[in-house]
Amino acid sequence: MASRLAQVPGVVGVLLGGSRARGEHTPESDWDLGVYYRGAPDLGELRALAERCTGEPVEVAWPGSWGPWVNGGAWLRVDGVAVDWILRDVDRVGRVLADCAAGTYEVGTQPGHPLGFWSPCYVGEVALGRVLADPRKELTELQAAAAEYPEPLRAALVGASWEAEFLMSNAAKGARRGDGLLVSLSLSKAVGILVQSLYAWHRRWCLNEKGALAVAETLAGAPAGFGARARALMAAPGRSSDELSVTVTAALELVADVRAALGQ
Repeated sequence: MASRLAQVPGVVGVLLGGSRARGEHTPESDWDLGVYYRGAPDLGELRALAERCTGEPVEVAWPGSWGPWVNGGAWLRVDGVAVDWILRDVDRVGRVLADCAAGTYEVGTQPGHPLGFWSPCYVGEVALGRVLADPRKELTELQAAAAEYPEPLRAALVGASWEAEFLMSNAAKGARRGDGLLVSLSLSKAVGILVQSLYAWHRRWCLNEKGALAVAETLAGAPAGFGARARALMAAPGRSSDELSVTVTAALELVADVRAALGQ
């Protein structure tokens, strides 16, 4: 399938991503194919190929139709197996790689990503993926450039842990008013930021929210009980202003412990 995708006009190459690329998959895991393109891939050819692979019409989402960061693609069932095509603009990935090397990144709003889409994900996908089809060796060169985690990006993401403290300090005011929504949203985002910082401290790419806390709590240097403490707070932030205030206080202690472990 990858070699046929690479023959579609506009497609540069195909990369296996997700848990199967990292060797962390289960028998039920999807096959995630990153379809890297330049300019605009031939949507008609992609639809025709999807139909040949599945034996039925398949809707292929045009770049941008799934949101600003997850460009588009398709969900296929091939012989009962789920195969996802995820479109990626190879030139945009290259620009994000340059940004990461300079220590800059973006967090964009993206459907399906409750903590936002962190732009270094683009580079992490390339670094952790497996090249399946690469006629002009562009993906191979991109992967070589992404092989070493950029120290400026590490410093920036570790430093970003300050926002977790800022969020929970602001949430304290909402807690006193009994604003459970504000406290819950602030708490989940704060934990997500701490996870990103812990990954970066260890020079690991964090691709999305799925399973990230479970990995972060196992990393050397994570405070004792980090995962258990975070889960307990998120599971029952409270209803009354007193309960919410207790949660915020405990969250601030957790943030302080993580930041201390990171040398912040």
